[in-house]
Amino acid sequence: MVVKQRGSILKLGIPWIIPALALLLWYLSTRPGMNNTLMPSPDKVIIRVGDMIKSGQLLEYLSVSTERAAKGLLLGGLIGLTLAFLTGLNKLLDLTLNTSIQMLRTIPVLAAISLMIIWFGIGERVKVYMVAFGVFFPIYINTYHGIKSIDKGLMEMGAVYGLGRIRIFTEIILPGALPSILVGLRLSLGTMWLLLIASEQIATDAGIGYMAMSARELLQMDKIVLAIILYAILGKLSDFAATWLERTLIRWRE
Repeated sequence: MVVKQRGSILKLGIPWIIPALALLLWYLSTRPGMNNTLMPSPDKVIIRVGDMIKSGQLLEYLSVSTERAAKGLLLGGLIGLTLAFLTGLNKLLDLTLNTSIQMLRTIPVLAAISLMIIWFGIGERVKVYMVAFGVFFPIYINTYHGIKSIDKGLMEMGAVYGLGRIRIFTEIILPGALPSILVGLRLSLGTMWLLLIASEQIATDAGIGYMAMSARELLQMDKIVLAIILYAILGKLSDFAATWLERTLIRWRE
């Protein structure tokens, strides 16, 4: 029992060794007398965090960025799932749509920014649409691959045992494609934060990206580092949520 507990503690602690070493190196390289003017010390960043919490700016920026990311993920994810199931289960739609979607996938999202700004302006919509455009493809491609990799014999067997189309979908197709869907979701979460950074550089007055952009113009290095740390924390939390969802929904795979 004690050995198992030690193993669990080690399993939890090992992934944080490199971040802890990075923090230690950061502290040592920014000590007084190190003549480092381009990197703020950890205590300056902590002071900046306290000031922004007191003023309410930090919570405001976090909530705005999280809302934009969630809207983009929801929009792109729903469209990706819908089209993946349509093309994966219908041969005519597969022939009609899949090739075109694969062609669109090769277009970098950042290259389409100018076109999106012309179409949708520089308000909140363009930021949500940029995120949605980026997260659409990982979810679509992985879901489509998951559906296509399901053994056709299982569906034929289900039909032989009298399962209707709805039960075949809910009991065979969906569980079979679920691992691939969750892989697509995990990839989309990483893409979501990357595109949010780019989208928040476009004529905005709130959000973590705006905080980093305004800090760059004023050479507030502690604020820039804080923005980077916040994105890293949000990305890690997203990955943790995806891992928990995967363990919960496909526990049978273990």
